[in-house]
Amino acid sequence: MISDMNLSLDGIIYYMVDNVNITSISEYLEGMSINIYDWTLVFAVAFLLLELLNDVVTKRFSQNRFVETLSSLGTQIPYYFSEFFVFSLAVFTYFTIYEYITWKIPSTIEMFLVVLILADLTYYVEHYLLHKIRVLWTVHSVHHSSHMMNTATAFRFSIFDPLASFIFHIPLLLMGFNPMFIFAAEILVLAYQFWLHNEMIGKLGPFEWLFNTPSHHRVHHATNRKYIDKNFGGILIIWDRIFGTFQKEEELPKYGIYPQIKTVNPIKVQFSEFSHLFRDLASSKSLSDVIGYLFKSPGWESSNKKK
Repeated sequence: MISDMNLSLDGIIYYMVDNVNITSISEYLEGMSINIYDWTLVFAVAFLLLELLNDVVTKRFSQNRFVETLSSLGTQIPYYFSEFFVFSLAVFTYFTIYEYITWKIPSTIEMFLVVLILADLTYYVEHYLLHKIRVLWTVHSVHHSSHMMNTATAFRFSIFDPLASFIFHIPLLLMGFNPMFIFAAEILVLAYQFWLHNEMIGKLGPFEWLFNTPSHHRVHHATNRKYIDKNFGGILIIWDRIFGTFQKEEELPKYGIYPQIKTVNPIKVQFSEFSHLFRDLASSKSLSDVIGYLFKSPGWESSNKKK
């Protein structure tokens, strides 16, 4: 849950939680994380322009690639409206619950580092489930639907992404961590990933053993059979190594989803997988079919349908 509007974010936080004692550490982390995210946006725009220039120089530039880039950026328009309302709800909800928690963990720099690591692990779990549960995949598929990889792909979000993030980070709140620590950590985990969406940066040697890199993330976006459902990490790639979902980049990745969407309309991109899900639900002949289509992996089919 992020916002690139400093005044709006500050206003929401202080308006909704003015009765909460926010320590100087959490205030510092709030400002730091927002500034980092703002500078990340500046970097992303600059790098995208560099990528487009590189496409021209290498003669890869085409109308289709440019329109696809615009389509990715266009998904941000409805996404930011959703982000604003969900983030407002998250701030109110998290701080309200936090007031009733009696096992509050001290807000120290050391504890923020713990929260950052836990937020990165939370992102791994969330990301994994977004791929493995069909109803969640209808949301996350928006991010994977582009058949190309550049910085604009990093902005290709579903309007329901903020809601998923809101829900998955609640366990960190229930552990007793300051909500501001959770928001700041989440912003940093997401901001880190903008530089991962490109084909210009190659492999980075020993850095790749511990951290997520463009090479690792290209694998994650690929449709090559050996690459599917691999490399779910946010900042750290060690979660994939620990849980057996790591795959190094070998052959050239092919990007997109199955079935590949054939539209660049940002609104249609937002909802294309929902139509496929509704079609399968309509064909269901039992409650078990409905449950299967909603909660089993994408691609699952009812045995009734196969008959």
